[in-house]
Amino acid sequence: MERPDLAVVVVNYNAGEHLARCVASVAAASGELSVDLLVVDNASRDGSARSAAARTPLVRLIENPTNRGLSAAWNQGAAATVAPWILFLNPDAEISGGDLGAFVEAAAVRDDVAMVGPVIHNADGTVYESGRGFPGIAQAVGHAFLGPFFPRNRFTRAYRQTSWDRGTEREVGWLSGAAMLVRRSAFEQVGTFDEGFWLYGEELDLCTRLRHAGWKVLATPTLDVLHIGGVSTGRSRRTHLMHSQGIYRYYRKHRAGGWRRATLPLAWAALRTRAELVAVREGVARRRAAQA
Repeated sequence: MERPDLAVVVVNYNAGEHLARCVASVAAASGELSVDLLVVDNASRDGSARSAAARTPLVRLIENPTNRGLSAAWNQGAAATVAPWILFLNPDAEISGGDLGAFVEAAAVRDDVAMVGPVIHNADGTVYESGRGFPGIAQAVGHAFLGPFFPRNRFTRAYRQTSWDRGTEREVGWLSGAAMLVRRSAFEQVGTFDEGFWLYGEELDLCTRLRHAGWKVLATPTLDVLHIGGVSTGRSRRTHLMHSQGIYRYYRKHRAGGWRRATLPLAWAALRTRAELVAVREGVARRRAAQA
């Protein structure tokens, strides 16, 4: 059997019909590219993985008896494939424009590039600002506490690079994990995903390690992806707390060296407070919507 050009790894957890649309879009966008499409199911209860595999014969399926978390399942999927490029794709993401061959070529022509991300659109058609820089402490704090309530604040605009419409190619700090194409050799060089990140922060950590190893991260308009968001996780207090745990782990691992170790208790308290505030705000919004 010849080595495929591209492996596509989708980790599924109760994604329903979104998974079927995801894998169908991959098959449709494959063109002449040889693709190994692998779904790793983390003990879903809705039958979505088997249903998607039955409807798209290109799919290979791994079924885990327990939920291993996103990073571990992504590593599991990568280890079960051999292609030189791996596209990690969320189950609620669909390829909506472009083709995978051109997307891989945009990465392959640059020997210094380890990761490439597409243009991502939200369900309402707006552009999701994937492809961001690494914020300094002041920018990170300003975005964290003002962004959920006043999204046009200067910290959030600078962090998300809102002046860039994503219609041009650009080197960036890090990319959204909803859809990211990774060079296998670079991925393995830096040690794959850190499985201590259960659900959030793993892409930020991987991009940081890749850049520290001398690799570039690139955003390109060659491919368009529609991402619904929150299908497997929902938007609950629990998920906001999990997000705060992932960001805290990232801060402790990459930003809290030397004297900054002393800031760890404050960082944890701040992140936990932010998670609680955002959860309360979203709960109020849901109640108002239900009463309207």
